[in-house]
Amino acid sequence: MNAAEVRARFPDFDTSDVDRWIGVPTGGGRMKEPVTVTDVRRWVQGMQNPNPLHFRDDYAAASRFGKIVAPQSFAVCASDSHGAGPAIQGRIPGTHMLFGGDEWWFTGPRIEPGDRISLERVLHDYKVTETKFAGPTMFSRGDTTYLRQDGVALCRQRSTSIRYLAEEARRRAVFADAPEPAWSADELAEIERAKHAWYRSFLDLGHAPRSGVEVGEPLPARPIGPHTIASFTSEWRAFPMSVWGAFGDDGGRSSLYQAGWLPEMSRDLEAAATLDPTLGDGLYHGPSRGHVQAEYARRIGMPRGYGYGASMGAWILDWLANWVGEHGSVLHSDMKYRAPALTGDVAWLNGTVRDLVDGRRVAVVDAVMTNQRGDVLAQGAAELRLSGD
Repeated sequence: MNAAEVRARFPDFDTSDVDRWIGVPTGGGRMKEPVTVTDVRRWVQGMQNPNPLHFRDDYAAASRFGKIVAPQSFAVCASDSHGAGPAIQGRIPGTHMLFGGDEWWFTGPRIEPGDRISLERVLHDYKVTETKFAGPTMFSRGDTTYLRQDGVALCRQRSTSIRYLAEEARRRAVFADAPEPAWSADELAEIERAKHAWYRSFLDLGHAPRSGVEVGEPLPARPIGPHTIASFTSEWRAFPMSVWGAFGDDGGRSSLYQAGWLPEMSRDLEAAATLDPTLGDGLYHGPSRGHVQAEYARRIGMPRGYGYGASMGAWILDWLANWVGEHGSVLHSDMKYRAPALTGDVAWLNGTVRDLVDGRRVAVVDAVMTNQRGDVLAQGAAELRLSGD
């Protein structure tokens, strides 16, 4: 799609500045220092992923890796924009952005403490369509390739960015009838029991390979929540990009911070560099403040605090990887994000083995994430290697 085609259907939605970025390598931030074991531990803690392979020295020493390694989901936090930066190029005034999905291809080894990660980024394509949420809405896709210090490509992420007119989303208030639930003590206890059952599912597997998998086999359910402002803040602080001074600019061109954000959802990078670093933080000030500040959530069409698409993707990758175990891995995952995870809600992950391919060495899994009302938050499929290097 191009700007002329968009103007013909949606005269008030101008994507002409986006067109000049398609296929053009873009820049952005990168981690200044090598990955540390504390980065890995902080990440799994923020994502509520208690797999001891990623934080306990004694357990990891007995694994096939012989040491702590990062989960496959860790790649997304090696980016300064959750990997969405290349999908948010070009200025469209008055817009905001939500995550629409992530497709991952994992082709290299695990990220380990000591690795230096660099990024290659490019806007892939976009389309504009009418949505119930905000009227004319752009779905743009951008690719981020994550590279190790020796040039080995670890994985590639194709992130879908949903860019829309914030004023129109605010007027339509599609999610306004989603009240924050009140959970009883018994209900909360049952959620905790389900969490512990999920934990046991991979702790019981331990260092063994996943075997005996059959078509139609369900994966253990994973509940996440109830979500709170505290849990969303903990997730944000698990991203190294949120640490003052941890990322440096790689020198490439990017329009990420001039994408047309509302003034109250924009960073003041000059003042952040010379006076107050919170002004460039993104959460205190900037496009992510709606996640934890209800006033700003309402300004961009959300009823209250809501979760990060990058975290939603990490929840899914961790759930898949923990099921397949340390002898296997996620090869490919393609997940679409359909609705937000709001404060007070509980997200439930469920999945089924749809097929076994490549001599039964690869399981194809259908996955769905719903909330307590049955609303679909995310959905897609993944291919998982069951064992082998």
